[in-house]
Amino acid sequence: MCDILVATSKVTEKGEMIFAKNSDRDPNEAQVIEFIPRQNHDEEKVKLTYIEFPQVKETYSIIISRPWWMWGCEMGANEYGLVIGNTAVFTKEPYSESGVLGMDMIRLALERTREARAALDFIVSVIEQYGQGGSGSYEHKLLYHNSFVIMDKREAWILETAGRYWVAKKIETVYSISNALTIDRDWDLASKNVIEHAIEKRWCKDDRDFSFAKCYSDKFYTYFAHGRERRAFTLKMLKDGEGEINLEYLISVLIMHSKKPYSPETGSMKDVCMHYGGITRPSQTANSQISQISEDFQVHWFTGTSLPCMSVFKPVFLETGLPDLGEKPNNKYSGKSYWWIFERFHRIIQTDYRRNMRIFLKQKNGVQKKIIEHEEWIRKLYLEKKIGKEELYGLTEWAFAEENNLLKNFEDKFKIRKVLFPTYCINIKRVNDKAGIKFKRIP
Repeated sequence: MCDILVATSKVTEKGEMIFAKNSDRDPNEAQVIEFIPRQNHDEEKVKLTYIEFPQVKETYSIIISRPWWMWGCEMGANEYGLVIGNTAVFTKEPYSESGVLGMDMIRLALERTREARAALDFIVSVIEQYGQGGSGSYEHKLLYHNSFVIMDKREAWILETAGRYWVAKKIETVYSISNALTIDRDWDLASKNVIEHAIEKRWCKDDRDFSFAKCYSDKFYTYFAHGRERRAFTLKMLKDGEGEINLEYLISVLIMHSKKPYSPETGSMKDVCMHYGGITRPSQTANSQISQISEDFQVHWFTGTSLPCMSVFKPVFLETGLPDLGEKPNNKYSGKSYWWIFERFHRIIQTDYRRNMRIFLKQKNGVQKKIIEHEEWIRKLYLEKKIGKEELYGLTEWAFAEENNLLKNFEDKFKIRKVLFPTYCINIKRVNDKAGIKFKRIP
Protein backbone atom coordinates (compact mmCIF):
# COMPACT_ATOMS: atom_id res chain seq x y z
CA MET A 1 0.00 0.00 0.00
CA CYS A 2 1.27 3.49 -0.79
CA ASP A 3 0.39 7.18 -0.73
CA ILE A 4 1.60 9.85 -3.16
CA LEU A 5 1.11 13.61 -2.94
CA VAL A 6 1.88 16.26 -5.54
CA ALA A 7 1.77 20.06 -5.38
CA THR A 8 2.43 22.29 -8.37
CA SER A 9 4.37 25.54 -8.46
CA LYS A 10 1.09 27.49 -8.21
CA VAL A 11 0.54 26.50 -4.57
CA THR A 12 3.96 25.82 -3.05
CA GLU A 13 5.76 28.27 -0.81
CA LYS A 14 8.73 28.77 -3.16
CA GLY A 15 7.03 28.17 -6.52
CA GLU A 16 8.57 24.73 -7.03
CA MET A 17 7.00 21.42 -7.99
CA ILE A 18 6.92 18.95 -5.08
CA PHE A 19 6.34 15.18 -5.09
CA ALA A 20 6.06 13.05 -1.93
CA LYS A 21 5.57 9.32 -1.48
CA ASN A 22 5.52 6.67 1.24
CA SER A 23 6.30 3.26 -0.24
CA ASP A 24 4.60 0.48 1.73
CA ARG A 25 5.84 -3.10 1.36
CA ASP A 26 6.03 -6.37 3.31
CA PRO A 27 7.89 -5.77 6.62
CA ASN A 28 11.06 -7.66 5.66
CA GLU A 29 11.13 -6.37 2.09
CA ALA A 30 14.09 -4.04 2.26
CA GLN A 31 14.23 -1.17 -0.19
CA VAL A 32 17.40 -0.13 -2.03
CA ILE A 33 18.21 3.49 -2.88
CA GLU A 34 20.25 3.29 -6.04
CA PHE A 35 21.99 5.85 -8.25
CA ILE A 36 22.49 4.65 -11.83
CA PRO A 37 24.50 6.98 -14.09
CA ARG A 38 23.78 7.71 -17.75
CA GLN A 39 24.78 4.67 -19.81
CA ASN A 40 25.24 3.54 -23.42
CA HIS A 41 23.97 0.09 -24.39
CA ASP A 42 24.91 -2.41 -27.09
CA GLU A 43 22.50 -5.16 -26.04
CA GLU A 44 19.15 -5.50 -27.80
CA LYS A 45 17.13 -6.51 -24.73
CA VAL A 46 17.01 -5.61 -21.05
CA LYS A 47 15.77 -8.14 -18.49
CA LEU A 48 13.01 -6.61 -16.41
CA THR A 49 11.66 -8.30 -13.28
CA TYR A 50 9.74 -10.92 -15.27
CA ILE A 51 10.19 -10.34 -19.00
CA GLU A 52 12.70 -9.05 -21.53
CA PHE A 53 12.10 -5.64 -23.08
CA PRO A 54 13.72 -3.82 -26.03
CA GLN A 55 16.74 -1.81 -24.91
CA VAL A 56 17.64 1.67 -26.15
CA LYS A 57 21.06 2.99 -27.11
CA GLU A 58 21.27 5.40 -24.18
CA THR A 59 19.59 5.61 -20.77
CA TYR A 60 19.54 8.72 -18.55
CA SER A 61 20.99 8.92 -15.06
CA ILE A 62 18.43 8.09 -12.38
CA ILE A 63 18.07 7.75 -8.64
CA ILE A 64 15.50 5.18 -7.62
CA SER A 65 14.09 3.39 -4.60
CA ARG A 66 13.34 -0.24 -5.37
CA PRO A 67 12.35 -3.40 -3.50
CA TRP A 68 15.58 -5.41 -3.24
CA TRP A 69 14.46 -8.21 -5.61
CA MET A 70 12.95 -6.06 -8.35
CA TRP A 71 14.44 -4.50 -11.51
CA GLY A 72 12.02 -1.60 -11.41
CA CYS A 73 11.32 0.89 -8.66
CA GLU A 74 8.58 2.21 -6.42
CA MET A 75 9.65 5.80 -7.08
CA GLY A 76 12.51 7.80 -8.47
CA ALA A 77 13.78 10.71 -10.55
CA ASN A 78 16.06 11.35 -13.49
CA GLU A 79 18.63 13.97 -14.46
CA TYR A 80 16.00 16.11 -16.23
CA GLY A 81 13.83 16.55 -13.13
CA LEU A 82 11.27 13.92 -14.07
CA VAL A 83 9.82 12.19 -10.99
CA ILE A 84 7.45 9.17 -11.00
CA GLY A 85 5.79 6.98 -8.37
CA ASN A 86 3.01 4.39 -8.44
CA THR A 87 0.41 2.84 -6.18
CA ALA A 88 -1.44 -0.46 -6.42
CA VAL A 89 -5.12 -0.24 -7.35
CA PHE A 90 -7.69 -3.03 -7.44
CA THR A 91 -10.07 -3.17 -10.38
CA LYS A 92 -12.69 -5.33 -12.09
CA GLU A 93 -10.45 -5.97 -15.07
CA PRO A 94 -8.65 -9.35 -15.00
CA TYR A 95 -5.10 -9.48 -13.64
CA SER A 96 -2.24 -11.11 -15.52
CA GLU A 97 0.58 -13.19 -14.06
CA SER A 98 2.82 -12.08 -16.93
CA GLY A 99 3.56 -8.65 -18.32
CA VAL A 100 5.39 -5.55 -17.19
CA LEU A 101 5.23 -4.58 -13.52
CA GLY A 102 4.13 -1.03 -12.79
CA MET A 103 7.45 -0.52 -10.99
CA ASP A 104 9.34 -1.62 -14.11
CA MET A 105 7.37 0.94 -16.14
CA ILE A 106 8.57 3.68 -13.78
CA ARG A 107 12.24 2.84 -14.26
CA LEU A 108 11.85 2.44 -18.02
CA ALA A 109 10.18 5.84 -18.27
CA LEU A 110 12.80 7.52 -16.08
CA GLU A 111 15.62 6.05 -18.15
CA ARG A 112 14.08 7.02 -21.51
CA THR A 113 11.96 10.19 -21.24
CA ARG A 114 12.61 13.77 -20.14
CA GLU A 115 9.18 15.28 -19.44
CA ALA A 116 5.98 14.24 -17.68
CA ARG A 117 3.76 14.08 -20.78
CA ALA A 118 6.32 12.02 -22.68
CA ALA A 119 6.62 9.65 -19.70
CA LEU A 120 2.82 9.30 -19.55
CA ASP A 121 2.66 8.48 -23.27
CA PHE A 122 5.47 5.95 -22.86
CA ILE A 123 3.82 4.16 -19.92
CA VAL A 124 0.51 4.04 -21.81
CA SER A 125 2.28 2.53 -24.82
CA VAL A 126 3.80 -0.19 -22.62
CA ILE A 127 0.41 -0.99 -21.06
CA GLU A 128 -1.33 -1.17 -24.42
CA GLN A 129 1.40 -3.16 -26.19
CA TYR A 130 2.70 -5.47 -23.45
CA GLY A 131 0.07 -5.36 -20.72
CA GLN A 132 0.70 -4.90 -17.02
CA GLY A 133 1.20 -7.98 -14.90
CA GLY A 134 3.27 -10.15 -12.62
CA SER A 135 3.26 -10.42 -8.84
CA GLY A 136 4.20 -7.23 -7.02
CA SER A 137 5.33 -9.12 -3.90
CA TYR A 138 8.33 -11.35 -3.17
CA GLU A 139 6.73 -13.09 -0.20
CA HIS A 140 3.40 -14.04 -1.79
CA LYS A 141 1.39 -13.60 -4.98
CA LEU A 142 -0.02 -10.09 -5.24
CA LEU A 143 -1.63 -9.02 -8.52
CA TYR A 144 -2.96 -5.54 -9.09
CA HIS A 145 -3.12 -2.64 -11.52
CA ASN A 146 -1.43 0.73 -11.17
CA SER A 147 -1.97 4.43 -10.67
CA PHE A 148 0.92 6.83 -11.30
CA VAL A 149 1.93 10.35 -10.36
CA ILE A 150 4.21 11.77 -13.07
CA MET A 151 5.83 15.16 -12.46
CA ASP A 152 8.49 17.34 -14.05
CA LYS A 153 9.68 20.90 -13.44
CA ARG A 154 6.59 22.41 -15.11
CA GLU A 155 3.61 20.06 -14.83
CA ALA A 156 2.16 16.98 -13.13
CA TRP A 157 -0.17 14.22 -14.34
CA ILE A 158 -2.18 11.46 -12.73
CA LEU A 159 -2.47 8.25 -14.76
CA GLU A 160 -4.93 5.60 -13.51
CA THR A 161 -5.27 2.19 -15.10
CA ALA A 162 -7.44 -0.92 -15.11
CA GLY A 163 -5.88 -3.64 -17.24
CA ARG A 164 -5.33 -2.02 -20.66
CA TYR A 165 -7.85 0.75 -19.98
CA TRP A 166 -6.73 4.09 -18.56
CA VAL A 167 -7.53 7.74 -17.93
CA ALA A 168 -5.16 10.65 -17.23
CA LYS A 169 -5.60 14.07 -15.67
CA LYS A 170 -3.33 17.10 -15.59
CA ILE A 171 -2.99 18.58 -12.10
CA GLU A 172 -3.36 22.32 -11.72
CA THR A 173 -2.79 22.73 -7.96
CA VAL A 174 -2.71 19.69 -5.63
CA TYR A 175 -3.65 16.02 -5.83
CA SER A 176 -3.02 12.79 -3.98
CA ILE A 177 -3.54 9.12 -4.73
CA SER A 178 -3.57 5.98 -2.64
CA ASN A 179 -4.77 2.41 -3.25
CA ALA A 180 -8.00 3.39 -4.99
CA LEU A 181 -9.01 4.90 -8.32
CA THR A 182 -9.89 8.61 -8.02
CA ILE A 183 -10.74 10.00 -11.48
CA ASP A 184 -14.45 10.14 -12.27
CA ARG A 185 -15.30 12.02 -15.50
CA ASP A 186 -12.84 14.91 -15.33
CA TRP A 187 -9.97 13.35 -17.27
CA ASP A 188 -7.93 15.06 -19.98
CA LEU A 189 -6.89 11.89 -21.81
CA ALA A 190 -8.36 8.39 -21.97
CA SER A 191 -7.90 5.06 -23.70
CA LYS A 192 -10.06 4.11 -26.64
CA ASN A 193 -13.45 2.61 -25.72
CA VAL A 194 -12.99 3.11 -21.98
CA ILE A 195 -16.66 4.16 -21.64
CA GLU A 196 -18.04 1.68 -24.17
CA HIS A 197 -16.30 -1.19 -22.39
CA ALA A 198 -17.88 -0.26 -19.05
CA ILE A 199 -21.33 -0.05 -20.65
CA GLU A 200 -20.83 -3.41 -22.34
CA LYS A 201 -19.88 -4.94 -18.98
CA ARG A 202 -23.00 -3.33 -17.44
CA TRP A 203 -20.96 -1.37 -14.93
CA CYS A 204 -22.94 1.72 -15.96
CA LYS A 205 -26.04 2.46 -18.04
CA ASP A 206 -24.64 5.02 -20.49
CA ASP A 207 -21.95 7.64 -20.88
CA ARG A 208 -23.78 10.07 -18.58
CA ASP A 209 -23.72 7.42 -15.86
CA PHE A 210 -20.01 6.69 -16.36
CA SER A 211 -17.27 7.27 -13.78
CA PHE A 212 -13.91 5.60 -14.27
CA ALA A 213 -13.34 5.25 -10.51
CA LYS A 214 -16.81 3.87 -9.81
CA CYS A 215 -17.12 1.63 -12.85
CA TYR A 216 -13.67 0.03 -12.82
CA SER A 217 -12.97 -0.28 -9.08
CA ASP A 218 -13.10 -3.64 -7.32
CA LYS A 219 -15.11 -2.63 -4.26
CA PHE A 220 -13.99 -5.48 -1.97
CA TYR A 221 -10.19 -5.07 -2.18
CA THR A 222 -10.42 -1.30 -2.50
CA TYR A 223 -12.44 -1.14 0.72
CA PHE A 224 -10.05 -3.28 2.77
CA ALA A 225 -6.99 -1.39 1.48
CA HIS A 226 -8.50 1.77 3.05
CA GLY A 227 -6.97 3.83 0.28
CA ARG A 228 -9.98 6.11 0.04
CA GLU A 229 -9.66 7.11 3.71
CA ARG A 230 -5.93 7.81 3.43
CA ARG A 231 -6.44 9.70 0.20
CA ALA A 232 -9.20 11.85 1.72
CA PHE A 233 -6.83 12.79 4.55
CA THR A 234 -3.79 13.57 2.35
CA LEU A 235 -5.85 15.59 -0.12
CA LYS A 236 -7.39 17.66 2.69
CA MET A 237 -3.93 18.33 4.08
CA LEU A 238 -2.74 19.49 0.67
CA LYS A 239 -5.73 21.76 0.16
CA ASP A 240 -5.38 23.19 3.67
CA GLY A 241 -1.75 24.00 2.97
CA GLU A 242 -2.15 25.65 -0.45
CA GLY A 243 0.20 28.60 -0.80
CA GLU A 244 2.44 27.40 2.05
CA ILE A 245 3.33 23.84 1.00
CA ASN A 246 7.02 23.11 1.48
CA LEU A 247 9.34 20.27 2.44
CA GLU A 248 8.60 20.42 6.16
CA TYR A 249 4.85 20.45 5.57
CA LEU A 250 4.99 17.32 3.43
CA ILE A 251 7.22 15.56 5.95
CA SER A 252 4.52 16.29 8.54
CA VAL A 253 1.94 14.57 6.31
CA LEU A 254 4.07 11.50 5.54
CA ILE A 255 4.68 10.80 9.24
CA MET A 256 0.98 10.95 10.17
CA HIS A 257 -0.90 8.21 12.05
CA SER A 258 -4.69 8.10 12.22
CA LYS A 259 -4.87 7.71 16.03
CA LYS A 260 -3.40 9.88 18.78
CA PRO A 261 -1.66 8.98 20.99
CA TYR A 262 -0.24 6.42 18.57
CA SER A 263 1.20 2.99 19.22
CA PRO A 264 1.87 0.41 16.47
CA GLU A 265 -0.21 -2.36 18.04
CA THR A 266 -3.32 -0.16 17.69
CA GLY A 267 -2.49 1.21 14.24
CA SER A 268 -4.55 0.63 11.11
CA MET A 269 -4.51 0.66 7.31
CA LYS A 270 -5.69 4.28 7.59
CA ASP A 271 -2.22 5.38 8.73
CA VAL A 272 -0.10 7.29 6.19
CA CYS A 273 3.05 6.23 8.06
CA MET A 274 2.16 2.56 8.18
CA HIS A 275 3.57 0.11 10.73
CA TYR A 276 3.26 -3.63 10.20
CA GLY A 277 0.51 -5.21 12.29
CA GLY A 278 -0.23 -8.70 11.00
CA ILE A 279 -3.01 -10.05 8.78
CA THR A 280 -5.14 -6.90 8.86
CA ARG A 281 -2.13 -4.61 8.35
CA PRO A 282 0.40 -6.61 6.30
CA SER A 283 2.44 -3.65 5.02
CA GLN A 284 4.78 -1.09 6.46
CA THR A 285 6.40 1.99 4.98
CA ALA A 286 9.75 0.79 3.65
CA ASN A 287 11.11 4.09 2.32
CA SER A 288 9.95 7.64 1.68
CA GLN A 289 10.82 10.24 -0.95
CA ILE A 290 10.12 13.96 -1.31
CA SER A 291 11.35 15.71 -4.47
CA GLN A 292 11.61 19.48 -4.93
CA ILE A 293 11.92 20.45 -8.59
CA SER A 294 12.41 23.99 -9.91
CA GLU A 295 13.68 25.34 -13.24
CA ASP A 296 17.26 25.63 -12.00
CA PHE A 297 17.59 23.01 -9.26
CA GLN A 298 16.36 19.62 -8.07
CA VAL A 299 16.85 17.89 -4.73
CA HIS A 300 15.45 14.53 -3.66
CA TRP A 301 14.95 13.74 0.02
CA PHE A 302 15.02 10.03 0.87
CA THR A 303 14.77 8.33 4.23
CA GLY A 304 16.46 5.21 2.87
CA THR A 305 14.96 3.50 5.92
CA SER A 306 11.53 2.35 7.02
CA LEU A 307 8.90 4.32 8.93
CA PRO A 308 9.32 8.07 8.33
CA CYS A 309 8.09 8.90 11.86
CA MET A 310 11.42 7.47 13.11
CA SER A 311 13.60 8.42 10.13
CA VAL A 312 15.50 11.44 8.88
CA PHE A 313 15.02 12.69 5.31
CA LYS A 314 18.41 13.17 3.65
CA PRO A 315 19.08 15.26 0.49
CA VAL A 316 20.37 13.48 -2.61
CA PHE A 317 21.41 15.07 -5.91
CA LEU A 318 21.49 13.63 -9.44
CA GLU A 319 24.72 15.52 -10.04
CA THR A 320 26.61 13.57 -7.37
CA GLY A 321 24.80 10.35 -6.41
CA LEU A 322 24.97 8.47 -3.12
CA PRO A 323 27.58 7.76 -0.45
CA ASP A 324 28.49 4.19 0.48
CA LEU A 325 25.50 2.70 2.32
CA GLY A 326 27.03 -0.72 2.85
CA GLU A 327 25.91 -3.91 1.21
CA LYS A 328 22.64 -3.92 -0.70
CA PRO A 329 19.92 -5.37 1.50
CA ASN A 330 17.65 -8.34 0.85
CA ASN A 331 14.97 -9.93 3.01
CA LYS A 332 17.42 -11.09 5.71
CA TYR A 333 18.95 -8.96 8.44
CA SER A 334 22.52 -7.81 7.89
CA GLY A 335 24.55 -5.57 10.17
CA LYS A 336 26.40 -4.33 7.06
CA SER A 337 23.32 -2.88 5.37
CA TYR A 338 22.17 0.69 6.15
CA TRP A 339 18.50 -0.23 5.71
CA TRP A 340 18.68 -3.26 8.04
CA ILE A 341 20.77 -1.52 10.70
CA PHE A 342 18.01 1.06 11.07
CA GLU A 343 15.24 -1.49 10.67
CA ARG A 344 16.48 -3.38 13.74
CA PHE A 345 16.70 -0.07 15.61
CA HIS A 346 13.14 0.86 14.60
CA ARG A 347 11.81 -2.50 15.77
CA ILE A 348 13.41 -1.94 19.18
CA ILE A 349 11.70 1.46 19.42
CA GLN A 350 8.34 -0.10 18.62
CA THR A 351 8.44 -2.48 21.57
CA ASP A 352 7.60 0.52 23.75
CA TYR A 353 6.76 3.11 21.12
CA ARG A 354 5.26 5.93 23.20
CA ARG A 355 7.98 5.94 25.84
CA ASN A 356 10.85 5.48 23.39
CA MET A 357 9.59 8.11 20.94
CA ARG A 358 9.30 10.66 23.74
CA ILE A 359 13.01 10.14 24.36
CA PHE A 360 14.01 9.99 20.69
CA LEU A 361 11.78 12.45 18.84
CA LYS A 362 13.15 15.77 20.07
CA GLN A 363 16.70 14.98 19.06
CA LYS A 364 15.61 13.36 15.78
CA ASN A 365 13.62 16.46 14.87
CA GLY A 366 16.60 18.62 15.77
CA VAL A 367 18.84 16.67 13.39
CA GLN A 368 16.21 16.96 10.65
CA LYS A 369 15.93 20.73 11.12
CA LYS A 370 19.71 21.13 11.00
CA ILE A 371 19.94 19.13 7.75
CA ILE A 372 17.16 21.13 6.08
CA GLU A 373 18.77 24.45 7.07
CA HIS A 374 22.16 23.28 5.83
CA GLU A 375 20.69 22.16 2.49
CA GLU A 376 19.09 25.59 1.97
CA TRP A 377 22.44 27.27 2.62
CA ILE A 378 24.38 24.90 0.32
CA ARG A 379 21.73 25.29 -2.42
CA LYS A 380 22.05 29.09 -2.31
CA LEU A 381 25.84 28.94 -2.59
CA TYR A 382 25.67 26.36 -5.40
CA LEU A 383 23.22 28.44 -7.47
CA GLU A 384 25.44 31.47 -6.94
CA LYS A 385 28.32 29.33 -8.31
CA LYS A 386 30.33 29.82 -5.12
CA ILE A 387 30.64 26.07 -4.54
CA GLY A 388 30.59 23.00 -6.77
CA LYS A 389 29.34 19.43 -6.94
CA GLU A 390 31.81 18.30 -4.30
CA GLU A 391 29.93 20.29 -1.68
CA LEU A 392 26.59 18.80 -2.82
CA TYR A 393 28.02 15.32 -2.36
CA GLY A 394 29.52 16.34 0.97
CA LEU A 395 26.09 17.49 2.14
CA THR A 396 24.53 14.11 1.30
CA GLU A 397 27.35 12.21 2.97
CA TRP A 398 27.14 14.41 6.08
CA ALA A 399 23.33 13.99 6.32
CA PHE A 400 23.57 10.20 6.32
CA ALA A 401 26.38 10.41 8.90
CA GLU A 402 24.21 12.62 11.13
CA GLU A 403 21.44 10.01 11.13
CA ASN A 404 23.96 7.27 11.82
CA ASN A 405 25.28 9.23 14.79
CA LEU A 406 21.72 9.61 16.03
CA LEU A 407 21.35 5.83 16.10
CA LYS A 408 24.66 5.39 17.93
CA ASN A 409 23.55 7.88 20.58
CA PHE A 410 20.32 6.01 21.26
CA GLU A 411 20.78 2.33 20.43
CA ASP A 412 21.63 1.39 24.04
CA LYS A 413 19.06 3.68 25.66
CA PHE A 414 15.88 1.89 24.64
CA LYS A 415 14.54 -1.02 26.63
CA ILE A 416 12.98 -3.94 24.79
CA ARG A 417 9.61 -4.39 26.41
CA LYS A 418 6.67 -6.62 25.77
CA VAL A 419 3.83 -4.65 24.19
CA LEU A 420 0.24 -5.04 25.39
CA PHE A 421 -1.39 -7.13 22.68
CA PRO A 422 -0.35 -10.82 22.53
CA THR A 423 -1.36 -11.25 18.87
CA TYR A 424 0.76 -8.26 17.90
CA CYS A 425 3.72 -9.73 19.78
CA ILE A 426 3.30 -13.02 17.95
CA ASN A 427 3.16 -11.29 14.56
CA ILE A 428 6.25 -9.20 15.24
CA LYS A 429 8.19 -12.20 16.55
CA ARG A 430 7.30 -14.11 13.39
CA VAL A 431 8.67 -11.47 11.02
CA ASN A 432 11.74 -10.95 13.23
CA ASP A 433 12.49 -14.66 13.19
CA LYS A 434 12.01 -14.80 9.43
CA ALA A 435 14.50 -11.95 8.93
CA GLY A 436 16.98 -13.38 11.45
CA ILE A 437 16.63 -10.50 13.92
CA LYS A 438 17.33 -11.53 17.49
CA PHE A 439 16.84 -9.50 20.64
CA LYS A 440 17.82 -10.42 24.19
CA ARG A 441 14.16 -10.15 24.96
CA ILE A 442 11.89 -10.79 22.00
CA PRO A 443 8.99 -8.33 21.76
